[in-house]
This record gives sequence, C-alpha cells and structure tokens, in this order.
Amino acid sequence: MAWNDVINETYINTGVHGEMFVVDLFEVHTSIIEDLHRKGKRVICYFSAGTKEHRRPDYLDFPSDGLGLPNEDRPGDTWVDIKNSQVRRIMRDRFEYAQSRHCDGVCPDNVDGWVENQAGLYLTPDDQLDYNRYLAIEAHGYGLAIGLKNDVSQLDDLVGDFDFAINESCMDFDDCNRYKPFFDAIKPVFHIQYVNSTTEGHRKQEEICSSSKRPHDMNTLIKHGMVNWKIGC
Repeated sequence: MAWNDVINETYINTGVHGEMFVVDLFEVHTSIIEDLHRKGKRVICYFSAGTKEHRRPDYLDFPSDGLGLPNEDRPGDTWVDIKNSQVRRIMRDRFEYAQSRHCDGVCPDNVDGWVENQAGLYLTPDDQLDYNRYLAIEAHGYGLAIGLKNDVSQLDDLVGDFDFAINESCMDFDDCNRYKPFFDAIKPVFHIQYVNSTTEGHRKQEEICSSSKRPHDMNTLIKHGMVNWKIGC
C-alpha cells in the first residue's frame, strides 16, 4: 500500500500518490480530511501520546505531577507520566476527537519513553506495554485503527494489539527486519527513511529500495526533513 506522511506540511496535495495519508490530528483542516475521503484515501491522525506538546489546545490540561523531562528532540515539549490517570483521560479525549473528525485511524507518537529513561520517570517496560495496550483498547473502542510508532523493542508483545506499524529510520539502526512479527501477522509496516536533500533522495532511491536492510514487504517513504519527497518503495 502506497502512503504519504504530511505532518507539518503547510500545503497538502490530496491528489498525490498514496492510499493512506498521515495528517496532524489538530492542525489538518476538515476540508482536507473530506477531500481525502472523497478520493478514497484512508486518513490516519497523528498526535503525541508520550509528551505534552506546547502547541496543542489541551496543553494546560496536563497535570503538573504527571510531567517528566523535556523532550530533547522537540524544544518546548515535555515527556508525560504514562501511569497518570489524567494523562490517560487526555488521550481518551483525543481518540474521541479523532472520531469526531472522521479519522479512520490514529498514530500516537512517543510511546517509548521507557527506553534509556529518556522521559526521566523511571518507566519500566511493563509500564510502557500497559500504556500502549490502553491506547489500543481506547482507539478500537472509538472504531479507530491504531498504529504502533517505533517502540521497536516491544514489537513482539504488541503486534496483537495494533493494526499496523510506523517506523522512522530503521535502516539507520538495522532495525527493519525486527518487524517480522507484523509481516507474519500480515499487518502493514510503513517506514520513513530520511535523506539530507531531495537531490540525495533521487540519488539514493534505488539504493534504499533494493537494500537488504529493508524487507520487501515494508512500505517505504523517502523524506527530506519535515517535507516529503513524494517517491517511495
């Protein structure tokens, strides 16, 4: 299945290739979702489930006792305590909002705060499994498909809970083949491989698509920074 990730893009061309589009839950205009659906495309709505993002309308709803360290990859954002009941209520409300926006599914990001204690909350692998399964149960309760983004170390445990997976840069870490549980379960795996420029993307397309690091079942999108280069594998 061809796909497209248009998070952070100011102009979304709904006519480009892709049967599935990943859009921002809060920032995408309703007309874009409607246009994608008219063209027979599935709409997956993205948000962070592991951090408090300063630009979100529910930013002030996060409890002060449910916060961890700043997210080094996103200035202004903070990791959240996934065991906190209010944090979980906020996520449940986001699923309800996604349903109201007619999203076909959701892609919660930053669901691996336990790795190397990056959240600063001393989360355990079991804490993360419990939270990720909570997200899957809630999403399904609202009739939404849900994708597991990254959290590569827990793929074996979560393949039964999630409908598809999204990975960033697995070729850089030799992690692509770890998605075998999803391939075996005949569940799609969508992969973003970042390049430094569109010129590099054109030059490396054949190398990326034919690499033994990338299973042939993987749906790869080649991307320059936050802007898609609209060709994949």
